[in-house]
Amino acid sequence: MQFYSTNNKDLRVSFKEAVFNSMPLDKGLYMPEEIPQLPADFINNIEKYSLTEIAYEVASALLKDEIPAEDLKALVEEAANFDAPVVPLNENTFVLELFHGPSLAFKDFGARFMSRVMGYYLKDGEQLLDVLVATSGDTGGAVALGFLGVANTRVTILYPKGKVSPIQEQQLTTLGQTIRAIEIDGTFDDCQALVKQAFADEELNKKFRLTSANSINISRLIPQTFYYFNAYAQLKRKGFKEVVFSVPSGNFGNIGAGLLAYKMGLPVKQFIAATNVNDTVPRFLETGVYETKPSVQTYANAMDVGAPSNWVRIMDLFSGDADALKEKVSAARFTDEETFAGIKKIDADFDYIACPHTAIAYLAVEKYRNETGYNGAAVFLSTAHACKFPDIFPAELAAKIEIPASVKELEGRAKQADELGVDFEGFKSWLEEKN
Repeated sequence: MQFYSTNNKDLRVSFKEAVFNSMPLDKGLYMPEEIPQLPADFINNIEKYSLTEIAYEVASALLKDEIPAEDLKALVEEAANFDAPVVPLNENTFVLELFHGPSLAFKDFGARFMSRVMGYYLKDGEQLLDVLVATSGDTGGAVALGFLGVANTRVTILYPKGKVSPIQEQQLTTLGQTIRAIEIDGTFDDCQALVKQAFADEELNKKFRLTSANSINISRLIPQTFYYFNAYAQLKRKGFKEVVFSVPSGNFGNIGAGLLAYKMGLPVKQFIAATNVNDTVPRFLETGVYETKPSVQTYANAMDVGAPSNWVRIMDLFSGDADALKEKVSAARFTDEETFAGIKKIDADFDYIACPHTAIAYLAVEKYRNETGYNGAAVFLSTAHACKFPDIFPAELAAKIEIPASVKELEGRAKQADELGVDFEGFKSWLEEKN
């Protein structure tokens, strides 16, 4: 399977090149040259497959002969070695828990797969691979833990000052070794812009072997399809054949992966893009005008994105046809006040503690049911463990949150991070000086 740029469909590169280049020089994003259709027999019997078996079938279809079968099986089994259960809240509403990996966030799927792919391709004696990543919260921790110990790699994480939770910051800044952190005095969009500028800078690309661990990298998108197929398999075991997915959406890589799964043959009735007040996509779906705006800080910090990078991939999946896209994707936005009320309602109704991103996805399901009368199976994605957001919960709810051992181990570790502004020349100089 080869991959093209969303800005130039005549461009063709191998999977390996797409992974290491991360973003084409024309500033598009890589997409597979064709969307493979999974066999009907596989979809019809998907409930008989485990998560890793599903992951292998999907990855094999997308990558074809890019990685030998046995190597790909081993890679997938190591990367997706934790559970992603669909937990029932009532007879037709389910939460897909994606926080059972090392960093307690859904991004472990992408980060672990990516790091294993890069480690597989890297050869002894090759130039050091510099992985640049911007994070609004969870990506950084997942990438840090995913790449820790991977030979011949170095990770630099940019995060917005004062806009990630304390636990998220600990995951970014306390590992040391080959994991470096920069606290940017700006927003996530500023961090993302610095990373993109670095990839477009000829001087830096001559000095360093740069790649990205953000969702702009195609090796992040592919493994995120796994849990959509696996969620459907779990629903089929419960007797359901129809599903609506509600997806907390910031940079739109997560729902982009779901739509890729749909294009590969996964039966999905509807996707709901659930956002906070950073509502670039909901406004587009309402007005037909795609207009980015500076991001606003909210309780759901991983969704504080004003210019979602992966939207170009989603439009590409629908060949730029906004009307066709709107038939499969709806959207809902919620304020902090509504999010907080949603957290309390989920606890009161189901005795379940949801992080703010998860609560927004739940609220979107309820809104969809009220507006459409839909009464079938709906799955809302829980993208992070509630313990990552201690300041959001009132004392009575915070007391219910079980703190994982991995979080307790971070307590007392010294923060290791440099501080920079939003100017690219400052970031460029930092990279050159710290080489």
